[in-house]
Formats: sequence, structure tokens, C-alpha cells
Amino acid sequence: MSDSSPPQPQPGRPGNPGRRTRSDGGSLVLCGARLADGRTVDVRLGNGRIEAVGTAGSLAPQGARLDLSGYLLLPAPAEPHAHCDTALTADCDGPASGSPEDVQRRTTEAALLQLGHGATASRSHVRIGDVQGLRSLQAVLQARRSLRGMADLAAVAVPRVLTGVAGADGLSMLRDAVKMGASVIGGCPDLDPDPAGYVEAVLELADEHGCPVDLHTDGDDPARLARFAAMSGGLRPSVALGPCAGMTRMPRSVAARVAEQLAAADVAVVCLPQGDCAGLERYGSRVSRPAPVRLLRAAGVRVAAGSGALRDVANPVGRGDPLEAAYLLASLGEATPEAAYESVSAAARATLGLPEVRVEAGFPAELLAVRGERIAGVLSLAYSRIVIHRGRVVARTSAVREYCDATGEVALELPRQSQR
Repeated sequence: MSDSSPPQPQPGRPGNPGRRTRSDGGSLVLCGARLADGRTVDVRLGNGRIEAVGTAGSLAPQGARLDLSGYLLLPAPAEPHAHCDTALTADCDGPASGSPEDVQRRTTEAALLQLGHGATASRSHVRIGDVQGLRSLQAVLQARRSLRGMADLAAVAVPRVLTGVAGADGLSMLRDAVKMGASVIGGCPDLDPDPAGYVEAVLELADEHGCPVDLHTDGDDPARLARFAAMSGGLRPSVALGPCAGMTRMPRSVAARVAEQLAAADVAVVCLPQGDCAGLERYGSRVSRPAPVRLLRAAGVRVAAGSGALRDVANPVGRGDPLEAAYLLASLGEATPEAAYESVSAAARATLGLPEVRVEAGFPAELLAVRGERIAGVLSLAYSRIVIHRGRVVARTSAVREYCDATGEVALELPRQSQR
């Protein structure tokens, strides 16, 4: 890391890296960005979409310009598995406040933290029932409204019990949650006395309302996973299961057979490389690897990677960073760096039912610029980031690394962080 000063502006080019230069017009031109295939391009954005991609310097300046020299431009990540309502509660003295005001504040702060990391869309699982009723969901939906234009937030209604006498209230509340605005139906079948009955109830209600399904399960029972797959097959919109870390404890031949059944049913798996989450407190004391991503992908299962807990009781040091989730998958040998990033971007967006993003004309302008040259490098040292949502910059993180001399005295001209 040796560059002691930022690159100087060049004739006909914008100013300092990451700095916008305004002119007339409503579009934004990203100048000198490096793509994952090695090309250096200019990208023009307008009306929330990518309007044109050309060689560096080829696009006429219209509207604002943003110099991305030294940055790798990628499709933005999405967060497929968050718990924003309980985020940032690890340091609370005693039980975390469940007041609507506190839940809305935590949700907003968590979503903005994820946005700063690059996730322009997220799916947050919200517990309904018990003493909270629908208040936490209502607060999350209010946070979603306040974040409009900055980030997209989808709420998953998560009831505890749906079968037997006790399940009647859960079913009623789940119907009310969908009417309120929960766009996804979720839950933890492992915690219900009748897991199969729980899944059946969720699938029936989802089919009735045309909602996607996203279920928490440890996935350590192959017969139960096979039954879930058989029940879910053919349901549209999609069905996702996660984190399924229990599949790593199965014999490989058994796990491979289950993976084939999930693929045949078009069930996605959302793994949590950073650890389990509060939705699976039954398994919270277990330390294990994430779901067997390489095996699942080989069978044809769509695998997305999420962050799970963000500094709550389940993981007091959770970061909520999609790039860290991708880094962990790559470092554990479950995916190449490119496939790992795909799990937090394209696969995550598909699991959330969002449109595909490519750095090509006509695609949504949901983008992440990270200082670096290759995906492996940015997963390793993803410090400086610029996040673009619906065609405009919504978050920026700049990092500068400095060194002191050998005597411990502060030097006047310290080398700044390099572009690598």
C-alpha cells in the first residue's frame, strides 16, 4: 500500500476518485470502472436503469459524473436473511426493548448498515405472536416505508406454532400479518410439535395469497427435508429453506440425495456462513460449518448466502456484511470467489424475487463499486465501497490506511491506502 497521494485528474476526465461532478441533466455516468471480466468501461445510468456501457471515455458526459478509477463495479448484493428487529441488541442490559419505536429504530439502523456494505435489498424475518403480537411487524413495515428510495426491505412473518390448539391463534395472526403488508410467509417448523403440519399450513396460506415462503430449519433430518421438498414442489412463488447447516452432519451420500430432491422441487437454500440466527435458538449452541454449498450447487440447488444475526444474542459480533458471507464461503472452500459473490448477489436477488442485474444496458442500476481489481481481492480487502440504488449513489465508505515510522513518531507524509 504505497500510493502517497490520490491520482490527479486527467484532461477530459472527472476529478478525484469517487467524487461526483455535476452538470446539467438527470443521468449519472460512472467513469473508468473495471468490470469482473477485466474491461474498463464507462456506464451511464438513467431512470433507475443502466442506459449504456461503453469503453472508457466513449460516453458523452450527461448529468453527473462519478470517477470509479481503481474500483471494481459489480451487481449489488442483496441480503436474503436478516433479523433487523432484533439487531444491535447484544449490548442491552437485560431483555431488549420491544417497543415499536425501538424496533423501528433498530430496523432502520440495521438496514442502513447493510446498505453501507452494499445490500440494496434485504429480507427481514420478524417474529409474530407471543407478547409482541403484530407490533414488531408493524414497526418493521414502518421502517420499510421510511427507507423507500434508499433501500428495499421485505418483511417475513414468522409465527412460532401453527398446529394443534395453540396453532389456531398463530394461523389467525399469520393471516393478519399478510393483510398488514408482510410479503413473505416464514417460520420455524423445527420448533413446532408437528413440523410437517407446520409446513403444510404455511404452504397452503402462501398458495392462497400468492406469497413466497422462507422457512428456518437446521436441516439435520434427511427424511424431514425430503418431505419438505415433496410438499413444496410446484409452489409458485418460490420456496426457500435455511440455514440447513445440519446437512453437513449427514453422510455425504445422504446429503447428496437430499440435495437432488431440493433441486427437483426448485427449493432454494439460504446458508448463513457467519453462523446461525435467533430464529433457530434450539440449535444456537451448536458450532458448525454452513450448509454444504458445493454439494448443493452441484445438484442444481440455487444457494444464496445471508448474514443472519447482526450483533444480537445469537451472534454479538455479526456484521451484516454480504461480502463477508461471500469471503467465508470462499475461505472455507465451499465456492470459488466468483461463485461466492454470485451467492450474495445474483442468487440472493433471485431468491428474493428481484430482477436480474448485469452491468449491461437495460438492467436495473443496482450496483456496488469496491476498490480493487478482482473479485478475490475485494472479498479479502473490501474497505472502500460506493453503493448505487435505482441509479443514484445512496452510500459511500472510504478507508485510508496510514503507517507510523519505526520510532513511533507520527510522520507528516504517511502513505495512503493503495488502490489494490
